[in-house]
Amino acid sequence: MSRRHWVMAILLAWVLSLGWLVKREVFRPTGARLAAAALAVAPGGLFYRLDVGGQQTGYSSTTIDTLSNTLRVETVFVLDVSALGKLHRTSARSVAILSRALRLQTVDATFDGDMGEFTTHGRVVGDTVLAISILSEGDSQMTRIPLEGPITLPALLPLRLAFGGELQSGRSYTARLFDPVLVTSRDVSVRVAAESTLVVSDSADLDSTTMTWVPEHFDTVRAFRIDHDANGMPMSSWIDAQGRLVLASDTVGFAMERAAFEIVYENFKKRDTARVARSSAAPRPGDIVPLTALAAGVTAAPAARARMVLRVNGRDSVQILQAGTLASHAAPYRLPSRDTALARWLAPEPLIQSRDPRIGAQARQIIGRERSPARVAELLTHWVARSVHRAPASAVSVPSAVKVLTARRGDCNEATTLFVALARSAGLPARTVSGLIYLNDRFYYHAWAEVYLADWIAVDPTFDQFPADAARLRIATGGLARQAELVPLIGRLKLEVL
Repeated sequence: MSRRHWVMAILLAWVLSLGWLVKREVFRPTGARLAAAALAVAPGGLFYRLDVGGQQTGYSSTTIDTLSNTLRVETVFVLDVSALGKLHRTSARSVAILSRALRLQTVDATFDGDMGEFTTHGRVVGDTVLAISILSEGDSQMTRIPLEGPITLPALLPLRLAFGGELQSGRSYTARLFDPVLVTSRDVSVRVAAESTLVVSDSADLDSTTMTWVPEHFDTVRAFRIDHDANGMPMSSWIDAQGRLVLASDTVGFAMERAAFEIVYENFKKRDTARVARSSAAPRPGDIVPLTALAAGVTAAPAARARMVLRVNGRDSVQILQAGTLASHAAPYRLPSRDTALARWLAPEPLIQSRDPRIGAQARQIIGRERSPARVAELLTHWVARSVHRAPASAVSVPSAVKVLTARRGDCNEATTLFVALARSAGLPARTVSGLIYLNDRFYYHAWAEVYLADWIAVDPTFDQFPADAARLRIATGGLARQAELVPLIGRLKLEVL
């Protein structure tokens, strides 16, 4: 071999080696990159103020413990909202165990609020199934969610973005999230919109004049802004290079801000709760009361409204709500529905035991030989309204369809859960929705159902409306503890009926 050929061979070998090295380091699978980067995760805790309109209404914390082969991440969420002269607390806590590649292994969660109390335990089985058990007042339910890829928890999305190399301006990323409190999964798309530096308080000192904790020292952190959708509400979050949330805010006044422990927790603990509660004792016309109508003592059915026009947060734009029309009841199919696109809304889910023999037997007794989707929806609506005694829900449990069928009492959550289970058992696609209902010149938290005919049509088994009228503003679809989502949202909405 000539000297020239020898040099060319060496150069070729060098180029191939360099290419292999670049491929290994730059184009490594996401799991491998995460596993290597996660070794740099530092243990510790972060604390956040939850503010609505500049006033602190709660706090949150995230604590990471690094174990030999896993990470333990604990998240706490506490929110106080005043209604009718009292403070109503919603609290949630989750503990997740992750692999060093940030893959979820197990998660345990507890929820306590006006809707009830429950605990959940989730375990990933063979990377293909998430097995979940739910316990509420001795009522245990099991469910399994098929997995098409890795899932992450909402609180851990910033870690995955940072250690997956996604924090680059202009880059978009889609992840599958599982919320252990809502017991539901969904896809979320985020976009890295900007990079900047933020100032964060890292210590505090007690102001002897006001007896409150104030920032003492500050840190300047490099952060990336990610834009995403939080259940229909645009939100921006700033994340530092270590995958830790710095600040999150939306367009209507809600903010989650990292701060020193004393500022977050001690100031919240020592606030004037009596004054905060008194401010809600006499809601004005148009105010939002973050309770169900029954819990607030309102039992009258809403006045039938074919149309309602709202102005949201004082903006010029308005939102028009309309009741379903007769034409939308003409479903182009007979029961049971066999549309694979609607399979999710036909399957059982936590506490909606549509395949339980007792639910199936009751559904058959109600509908008989009827196979018209609209007629079946109407029959089920009337039966639930007549059969379930309207009463404030138990403060210690969440609604289970089988339990409601046995007890025959409850509020909008119980009535809706039973209706959806009966509808799915009959082969009628149905889902729970929640939001606000306009009653006696005020808005209250409410849950109702939607069934699929030619389109999704609202029905209200609590107030015996088929179809439901336009007095309802839908905010969230599906899930268990949707009230946990709604409380911070409706606490910052300003609605005006035009």
